[in-house]
Amino acid sequence: FVSYQVEICDWKTKKQLCFLDKVEPNATIREIRLMFHKLYPQWYPARQSIKLDPKGKSLRDEEILQHLPVGTTATLYFKDLGPQIGWTTVFLIEYTGPLFIYFLFYFRMPFVYGLDERFTSSPHPVVNLACICHSFHYIKRLIETLFVHRFSHGTMPLRNIVKNCLYYWGFAAWLAYYINHPLYTPPSYGKKQINFAVIMFLLCEAGNFSIHVALSDLRRNGSKTRKIPYPTKNPFTWLFFFVSCPNYTYEVGTWISFTIMTQCVPVGLFTLLCFIQMTIWAKDKHCTYLREFKDYPSLRMPIIPFLL
Repeated sequence: FVSYQVEICDWKTKKQLCFLDKVEPNATIREIRLMFHKLYPQWYPARQSIKLDPKGKSLRDEEILQHLPVGTTATLYFKDLGPQIGWTTVFLIEYTGPLFIYFLFYFRMPFVYGLDERFTSSPHPVVNLACICHSFHYIKRLIETLFVHRFSHGTMPLRNIVKNCLYYWGFAAWLAYYINHPLYTPPSYGKKQINFAVIMFLLCEAGNFSIHVALSDLRRNGSKTRKIPYPTKNPFTWLFFFVSCPNYTYEVGTWISFTIMTQCVPVGLFTLLCFIQMTIWAKDKHCTYLREFKDYPSLRMPIIPFLL
């Protein structure tokens, strides 16, 4: 076979960092990352972004050298992504915070509402119910992180975790402060409103979990190859007939129901931000599906059936 020569340059300065000689044609980008790591130990594979073009997208680990639009002398570009942290660790940190922060307000610690209100329980049953639902949501997320999710990307930049934690932890504190406040007033329509919201909450949580399991099953053998998700026998997955990312649809539904249950403005604002962010993610994923699969179901929308 004809061996390849691979030149790796800095994506900014275009300066050559290394020259790999006699690289096998069937070498993957992952193997090239490992070769580069041997020469530059400080840049472990997860920190490396290897590109065909300095301004282009990063090449995937499984891409093969001889299948790329390069000659036998290939020039690739390296970008340092910075210190990385595993996605499992990221999610465990992000989701454990809101779980415990909420309890500080629920149990009315002295430094939260003042000495007069310390360790007093709320007279409104919906406050207890809200705590159970909020805790259930984040415990479910932690369980999914440990036992269900299979991540296509192993790591994320360490700097992002500060931003993510500020978002999740900050909002958890803000909404918990108002829901557990001594002056909190329960929903306008009483038990009917609360019962409707609880049923909606549980259905959305079950749906979200079902979608995560279905997506995980697509990668049961450890494959990172993207596949089209289809509905299964589980009725909660039938939303795949209409949307590309039903996990986001159910997630938004969960927070809408929590907003109805608590009738609290901070929860509503958090729900709105969740919807905006998840719509952006859903649209990106939907576009990726359309780009990669010519036979992708035409009826599907990113997040809301027939609309968005």
